[in-house]
Amino acid sequence: MKKEAKSVSKKAVEKAVAKVMHPEIDYNLAGLGMIKNTSVKENQANIVLLLPFLDVPIKEDLINSIRQAVKKLDKSIKVKIEAAEMNEKEKENFMRMAKKGWIG
Repeated sequence: MKKEAKSVSKKAVEKAVAKVMHPEIDYNLAGLGMIKNTSVKENQANIVLLLPFLDVPIKEDLINSIRQAVKKLDKSIKVKIEAAEMNEKEKENFMRMAKKGWIG
């Protein structure tokens, strides 16, 4: 029997993503200001991942962690994650929090 896709709400996706911890900083990605513009339409979640620099070495790890968290809600949901670079103010805030929560 094939399981029907249940409708996943934006709030459920945001909650799931809020549990994703940064692998090197003792904060979750949302708390670090790295998650922006979450939306859910039909059976697809769209998330913008803000990075201090687009070529950070852990970019794919972060994307996979977010995707896995959302897929736990419903395996059939499509997850589209777009990486974008933080603006200067977002970078400053991120760097301040990174220093405070660094676990390396």
